[in-house]
Amino acid sequence: QVQLVESGGGLVQPGGSLRLSCAASGRTFSRYTMGWFRQAPGKERDFVAAISWSGGITYYADSVKGRFTISRDNANRDTVYLQMNSLKPEDTSVYYCAATLNLANRRNSAAYDYWGQGTQVTVSS
Repeated sequence: QVQLVESGGGLVQPGGSLRLSCAASGRTFSRYTMGWFRQAPGKERDFVAAISWSGGITYYADSVKGRFTISRDNANRDTVYLQMNSLKPEDTSVYYCAATLNLANRRNSAAYDYWGQGTQVTVSS
């Protein structure tokens, strides 16, 4: 079992930055591929980024590549982060972190077994 709790969302102006955190509990956190997804009102939940269990491989949606960075701390805090820079109004969504053992299907939300409750990110002037 893995429990996930996101934090760090908020209101930011276009061009600004936020760092989301996802704290995990459960002794097997380091085995899981971790992903970030987002969902805007009336839209499907979309893949944002994922990171392999070791942290050595990262994956990004084209829409965030070069602006967002995913990282994880297995050793000390069992936490995965999403650093978001150069934010745009279209990044406004509820952001969710999730955990899966299925690295091959990392972009597919159906492949994830555990989800956090989500944190709202609003990019607006």
